Amino acid sequence: MNIELIKRMLDACYQGKRIRDMLPPLPEGVASSYIQYLDVIEALDAKGIQVKVSDVSDALALPRPGVTRTIKDMEAKGYVEKQSSSSDGRVTYLTVTEAGKALSEKYNKQYFKELSSHMDSISDEEAICMIQTIEKFYKIMSERRINLDK
Repeated sequence: MNIELIKRMLDACYQGKRIRDMLPPLPEGVASSYIQYLDVIEALDAKGIQVKVSDVSDALALPRPGVTRTIKDMEAKGYVEKQSSSSDGRVTYLTVTEAGKALSEKYNKQYFKELSSHMDSISDEEAICMIQTIEKFYKIMSERRINLDK
């Protein structure tokens, strides 16, 4: 791949960040990760899975310590509840509270439903290709960091 194409890919990533910045503002103290976590918990719960922190971590490919911290913050703000397993007290399950469901409904369902009605010019195949390309690019960049300060 030539240098100009790499630069254009990086420019497109910057544009992607600008697109994310156009999302509607979240309530005070709510991080965008809360919306992702609620989405994962609700999706797994809908499949009949009793959700644990490790499930969220695995689904989002994020380190467990960071997920644990975010879940703790979400619990403190009333968006999720933790319940210990009746058969093994070391295992903790996550459920979305009514406040969490309301937050998820507003940002995960209403907003994205409205947005999807404007996406007719992007095919599913194009969207999947973009996702796969960004994931590959991220993997390359994170595994092969080049230090220019040497």
